[in-house]
Amino acid sequence: MAERTGVITFKGGPLTLIGPELKVGDTAPSFKILNNSLEEVTLDKFKGKTLIISVAPSLDTPVCSLQTQRFNKEIPSLPAGVEVITVSADLPFAQARFCGAENVKMLTLSDHRDMAFGDAYGTHIKELRLDTRSIFVVGKDGKIKHVEYVKEVTEHPNYDEALKVAKANA
Repeated sequence: MAERTGVITFKGGPLTLIGPELKVGDTAPSFKILNNSLEEVTLDKFKGKTLIISVAPSLDTPVCSLQTQRFNKEIPSLPAGVEVITVSADLPFAQARFCGAENVKMLTLSDHRDMAFGDAYGTHIKELRLDTRSIFVVGKDGKIKHVEYVKEVTEHPNYDEALKVAKANA
């Protein structure tokens, strides 16, 4: 598996990402991760839709919580055919607890079992066994329309750009 160093930092310290660096135009890799009921979910579930994949290291941290809440808040304003999911390495039970406590209705999916999403999308932080903060927009055609790997894990992604691309590809 490819390893990329010097791509991201955590509080200024460099970290290693496992997996490929995806780019706009690439075919979105398949994944198999768990929902909060421990059922497997794959990319095929979203076939024919535009998908915003919001990736957060852990929902129990301030920036990740705000990131997830921001996308949850945006869902009603998105065109039909656009779906939003959050992926993190949190246990499905922790995700369910977070969603209940924060009134988050969007689908949260866990990469905890084997980091399959992180390995396929190049978000797996080797040193922490978490997914790095990132956003992907996958078009109805299964191609990646937007990619952002946030350089400093503790900073916010560009929400507006991802939303703009998703709306343009609805």
